[in-house]
Amino acid sequence: MHDILILGGGLVGNSLACALDNSGLKVGLVEASMPAIGAPGFNERKLALSAASLMALQHLSVVQKFANGFSAIRRIHISRVGDFGCVDILAKDYDREYFGGVVLARDLGVALETRVAELKNLTLYRPAKVLQVEPHPASPSVLIECEGKQQRLSAKMIVGADGTRSMVRAALNIETLDFDYRQHLFVCTLQTDQVSEGTAFERFSSQGPVALLPMPGGQYGAICGVASDEVSQVEAMNDVQYGDYFQQRFGWRAGRIKKVGARTHYPLNKVVAKEIVGPGCILMGNAAQTIHPIGAQGFNLGLRDALSFVECLQEHDLQSTGLLSGYKESRREDREQTIAMSDGLARFTSQQGTLASAMRSLGFMGLGINRDLQMPIINGAMGFRGKIPMLVRGYQ
Repeated sequence: MHDILILGGGLVGNSLACALDNSGLKVGLVEASMPAIGAPGFNERKLALSAASLMALQHLSVVQKFANGFSAIRRIHISRVGDFGCVDILAKDYDREYFGGVVLARDLGVALETRVAELKNLTLYRPAKVLQVEPHPASPSVLIECEGKQQRLSAKMIVGADGTRSMVRAALNIETLDFDYRQHLFVCTLQTDQVSEGTAFERFSSQGPVALLPMPGGQYGAICGVASDEVSQVEAMNDVQYGDYFQQRFGWRAGRIKKVGARTHYPLNKVVAKEIVGPGCILMGNAAQTIHPIGAQGFNLGLRDALSFVECLQEHDLQSTGLLSGYKESRREDREQTIAMSDGLARFTSQQGTLASAMRSLGFMGLGINRDLQMPIINGAMGFRGKIPMLVRGYQ
């Protein structure tokens, strides 16, 4: 029997396995894919990691394994088409070296895979297909198929880090709050004629958000929200046409777009579990909440789920009801605030009309000059919301 069985070896599941390495617990991890640079989820997307996440991943000996390091975010610039004012924040004005850093999802995934391969107290079931999840207060279990054979694995606690369509969540009969933003997010790398100098840009409009994340040598990780009924039209554009389209949507703050890399896109949906605990099981990462990428908080929030769970294990017995309630409470404020921020910002910035524009303009102008009003943005960007996991408190 395992003490803890993690279902899902993606970014959050692997991070949890690393964080549990020195816990003295018998940990198992079930993952469907084989380790590979091109494994699902480990792709060319650019992830903005908060300062808190970078510090935690450094403690877990993951940052040291990034193939290309990370690009520091030293400035955040937020604006909206047609509205007055903007938010322009410099890390140095708050005595910070950076707010966070940008890394390829592929590089983070491979670094985590490399670190997981070094763990001495982990049993890895891979490639393994989960056939059934049986929740139970004392001995939850999972039926898997591995190397052509079925076997049942039991544990004291099952962690569902198995993504938006979580089998653990389904087995617990936990309902979700779903919302279709009716947009797709196009992702690529852009080259401009200006050096990025560590600036992360977010530009809103009624069409959806566009953003540029700093990369080395004048490159940016670019995202562009496109209405669902326009996806085929944008998808058919060649690189020059897409560069012109993005330039028109974003403007000239980062200079002229010179080159466009390969594009991918995916639909934007919110899927939030109404509960994150059940008999012998907990949820984390996308299994607990899949949120709008505004503010780049998806993985950062999932990592804080994992770190909070490990911290709760130091305060509660593995099979006690106090562990479940403690984990739920430790995630409440951070989870609620982050979900509300991402969803509220996505909806509010897309609203049209004179009144909405006037309210946003007043907000931007106030945020642009008032440092007290800027602090929630800064704390959120850096990963400091709610009960902060012990592993990242040293950065504050």
